[in-house]
Order: sequence, then structure tokens, then C-alpha cells
Amino acid sequence: MFLQTIFLFTFLSSATSWNNVSAQDTKQQKETGKEASLKKMIDSKQFLFVAQSAMPMSGRTRQLTSEYGLTSKKDTIESFLPYFGRAYNAPIGSTDEGIQFKSYKFDYAVSETKKGGWEISLQPKDVNDSYRLNLSVSKSGYATLLVTSNSRQPISFQGYVTEIRPAKGDK
Repeated sequence: MFLQTIFLFTFLSSATSWNNVSAQDTKQQKETGKEASLKKMIDSKQFLFVAQSAMPMSGRTRQLTSEYGLTSKKDTIESFLPYFGRAYNAPIGSTDEGIQFKSYKFDYAVSETKKGGWEISLQPKDVNDSYRLNLSVSKSGYATLLVTSNSRQPISFQGYVTEIRPAKGDK
């Protein structure tokens, strides 16, 4: 009886530890797969940055409840971000719609960070305002976007990078 109890205990202990190792391997495989997927999206200039919060230079952090973000495609970048902060100059009769533009001519530069993430620099050349967008992406997909402009205070956004979602009605 004593030997059967020891055998059973040993068997259950080894089965449990093998299960934990298997779970760790699966988690690591998922993380590696996600990192490879992010790298592919960033290298191909095909991704969506989804903004979850905005941090203006002055004022408090604001949680965003609507869908805001930045879409990068091979030949286009499109920004649909809100703006909170001070504008240095604004055209007369302007209804400020945030940081919204579509650019077909832009600079796109990527560099890898020491911790395994990416720094992406975007600069549209064919929009009215001169924006510079710096996107820092972690290997898990979380990201920070810093938007600087000649006519406004800088603002940053926290969020994540994901695949571009097809438009409604697209297949």
C-alpha cells in the first residue's frame, strides 16, 4: 500500500510538471508567432494602430471611447485621431476635426529596438500641416504614437498595433 501511494504520488507529480512545461511552451509559441506576425505587418507597411487613450502636453489623459487610429498601407497612410491641446495657428472659419488626413506621399522608416520592438517614423509630404509621427511598438503589440506638428502642441496616444480590418461590405 505504501509503495502504491509513493508510485501514484510520483506519477501525478511528473504528469503535472509535464503539463506545466507544455503550457509554457504553448504560451511561448503564441508569443513568438505574434511577434513574427507584427514584424511582417511592420515590414510590409500594412497595419492598423488603434488608439485607446490620448495624452496631450497639457491636461489630463483621456480614455478614447470611439474608434480612433492610424492606418498604414503600402501606398497610403490615413490618420483619424482626435486632438486635445493648443493650436498655434488655425485658419479662419476652421472646424477642427483633430488629426485627420490621408497621405499618398510619405517617408516610412523602421528600426528595431534592443528589447525586440520597433520604432517607426512616418512623415507625410502631401498634407496641409507638417506632421511627424513616431510609433513605438513592443514585441507584444502595445504601442505609443507621438504626433508633432508645426502648428500644434505635441500629443501622444497609447494603444496597440493589429491587422487592418476589412471595411464593411468588403470580402
